[in-house]
Amino acid sequence: MAEGPHVPGDFMLGVLPSSLANTGVPSHEEMTKMARRRYQDPKPHREGNWWYLRMWRDTITNGVRSRKLDRIKLAPATTPDREVKKLAAEHVRPINQGLITVGSAVNFAVYVKDTYLQTALPLLASTTQKSYTRMIKNHLNPAFENFTLGEMDAATLQRYFSAMPGRGIGYPTMLKIKEALSSVLGSAATYGYLTKTPIANLRLPPDKRGRKPKPFIYPAQFAALLELIPEPYATMVDVAVWSGLRISELCALKWRCLSPDSIRVEQSYCRGEWKETKTPASAATICLDPAVIDRIYKLKSLTVEVRAGHSTRRYQAVKADGPDDLVFQSVKDGKPMDDHNILSRFIRPAARKLGLVGVNWRSLRTSCLTWMVQGGADPKSVQGQARHSRNSTTMDIYAQFVPEGQRRAVEQMGAYYRKSIAEAGMKAGTVLVQ
Repeated sequence: MAEGPHVPGDFMLGVLPSSLANTGVPSHEEMTKMARRRYQDPKPHREGNWWYLRMWRDTITNGVRSRKLDRIKLAPATTPDREVKKLAAEHVRPINQGLITVGSAVNFAVYVKDTYLQTALPLLASTTQKSYTRMIKNHLNPAFENFTLGEMDAATLQRYFSAMPGRGIGYPTMLKIKEALSSVLGSAATYGYLTKTPIANLRLPPDKRGRKPKPFIYPAQFAALLELIPEPYATMVDVAVWSGLRISELCALKWRCLSPDSIRVEQSYCRGEWKETKTPASAATICLDPAVIDRIYKLKSLTVEVRAGHSTRRYQAVKADGPDDLVFQSVKDGKPMDDHNILSRFIRPAARKLGLVGVNWRSLRTSCLTWMVQGGADPKSVQGQARHSRNSTTMDIYAQFVPEGQRRAVEQMGAYYRKSIAEAGMKAGTVLVQ
């Protein structure tokens, strides 16, 4: 017998780790018994005003396997025999051909608790784990805890999401619920519980909030902001704007990644977690003004003063500058920077003093790409700096900004309109527009 898809540990298709025994998940023996498909050819019969079909389905209740006889309403009694037989054949075909897996009879809540949370979820980023766990607890388990995986078909899921606006669930929450559910059902398909995920063609209700422009700051605002931020954070913010790096990439930047006119992005760091870059395309070398590189190197000779009660303590901005050491190190002990602390303690207070709203790490990256476009850079070059795999992603960042050529064209159209009206008035002996 061919082996199922490989997954972590000894979890093979139809084989569960011993740690999951007696947890509501079917044992290997149960899965083997249920895998022996019994060919079914039930005949539809008429009762009253309807045609019905009786067929066997595998079910798992509290870890106990059983076969349940289902009574399915096929069609009105007025439907011809030939059409009813076709409908019956369509109902039985997936079971006879093995298109409905044995694992699809597992309860959704049991699968999440005993399989997903132990195998698939730990492989995700810590922030993603927290988000998915919250969505499962608050939304998915209450809605589907009594469903088997097989019962969660495309129509059932679409009804669930289509009803969300009526329950007062906002669009951002809908997206998070969909992402969590996609992760759960995707793992079920990977581990052989489902033949495919039913969420592939799911459509969310329209987002009625409208398109919101991406936040950015103007060059003059940025120059004023930089004056209010102390070192070494000012240099960090300066590099963020001129490079367009994500904050997780900036925190992971090492001295070996610097060149006289470029930076090489290798990995990312976010709040205690080292990981790969957001996408494979993000691990790339990008151009940077040599003056910005020079400013980074000046950190090696920089001494930072920190108030401690009534005294002042002095620290070296760079504790170690070996090839594998971080460029931006925490002032006290040289560990990786905490982006949230820098944002809340230095960047946002400086922005409030200037009356700026929405200034964060994302807005610095957006500002970089916006300035490049406003300076006349072609979209393909901007895409390379942003390290987006698709140009449409880059366009989404600065599409709300009106190109200078378009603005001049509108001004020229207005001038033409006023000139034409004035000339027409003069021919008629009357000045229509001054």
